[in-house]
Amino acid sequence: LTESTYTVDAGWWQLESDLVAYTSDHDKSGGADVKASVLSIAAINLKVGLTSNIDLQTVFEPHLSAKAHDRSSGARAELNGFGDVTSRLKINFWGNDGGKTAFALMPFVKWPTNQHGLGNDSVEGGLIAPLAIELPAGWGLGVMTEVDLVRNEADTGYTAEWVNTATLSHDIAGNLGGYLELATTLTSGRDLASFDCGLTYGVTRDVQLDCGANLGLTDATEDFTLFAGLSVRF
Repeated sequence: LTESTYTVDAGWWQLESDLVAYTSDHDKSGGADVKASVLSIAAINLKVGLTSNIDLQTVFEPHLSAKAHDRSSGARAELNGFGDVTSRLKINFWGNDGGKTAFALMPFVKWPTNQHGLGNDSVEGGLIAPLAIELPAGWGLGVMTEVDLVRNEADTGYTAEWVNTATLSHDIAGNLGGYLELATTLTSGRDLASFDCGLTYGVTRDVQLDCGANLGLTDATEDFTLFAGLSVRF
């Protein structure tokens, strides 16, 4: 979940894809008994380097499948279709080409392009601020804070969310690396937190595979997310 501080080189493209991601949640709050899941296939973040320290990103979800089962009433629901599109701009302020630290800012806007009720049909946005720190013994630390302006649950206006993450990464063997992460989201009415872990494998200088799991730490957080992804630079 922690965004990279580094931008794609000018004139280069980078495609990052969650080839498949599966999220599951069992809501028992207030006496409820609802099991829900979301399957995302081939979600893509397409980046292009505009200058030596700025890139433009377009994030979209070609196929989402959301299911819910109310085990108390027996009611079931299923939605399938295209998700929302997000436009992002990353500006690296220092450390893009080396150094012990690197910092960037990423303003973004989410456009309500979803089909069949797979989103809230509202324009939303925010600002992401990631910081990378080189630690001793080959460890890397990434921290990120993010402020989002999102539509409230009553659909009467907007409210703010505050996201914070911290991740530790290290090479394991050869081109195989791993990371551990904590993520929190403070929002009106509920607080979210997860413990995340994963592996990355550099196939070549321009191709990387990854997989991981995000595990919910609070009742309001989805129980778990499993994903496998691919990144290609060209």
